[in-house]
Amino acid sequence: MAVKQVFQLTQEGVDNLKSELTHLKDVKRGENLEALKEARAQGDLSENADYDAARNEQARIESRISEIENILKNVKIIKTTTDDIVNIGKTVVVRFLESKEEKEFYLVGSIEADPRQRKISVESPIGKAMLNKGEGEVVEVKTETGRIFSIEIMDVK
Repeated sequence: MAVKQVFQLTQEGVDNLKSELTHLKDVKRGENLEALKEARAQGDLSENADYDAARNEQARIESRISEIENILKNVKIIKTTTDDIVNIGKTVVVRFLESKEEKEFYLVGSIEADPRQRKISVESPIGKAMLNKGEGEVVEVKTETGRIFSIEIMDVK
C-alpha cells in the first residue's frame, strides 16, 4: 500500500493553487483546444509541428491539473500561530553573523517556495535550521555543499 503524501501549505498557498486550477480548466484548456483545431485544419498531422506543440501543451496542462488536484486532496493547511516561534506561515528576520546582513523570509511548505519572493521552504537548509526556534536564538545552517554559517533570529511575526 502506497503512503499518502501530505502537503503542508498556508491558506494563501491553497488559494493560489485553487486559482491556478480554475485558470487551467477554464482558460488554458479552451485555448489549447483552439490551437489543436487550427493545427488539425492544416492537414497532414504526421509532420505538423503546430499540432505536436499543441499536443505537448495539452499534456502539460492535464498533468498540472492532476498534480494540483492531488495536492488539494492531500493538503494540510498550516494555521499561523501568534507566538514568536518559527514555523510555516511566519515571517522571520535574520542576521547573517558573518556579513551582519539582515534579511526577511516568509517560511512556507516546499510547494510554495519561491526564493525570488523570499518564500523559503521549511525543508531548505535555512528553513530546517530555524524551524521551531525563537527570537534571539543563533542557529547553524549547513548547506548541501557542506558550507556552515550562523544566523541570528531577530524577529518572528
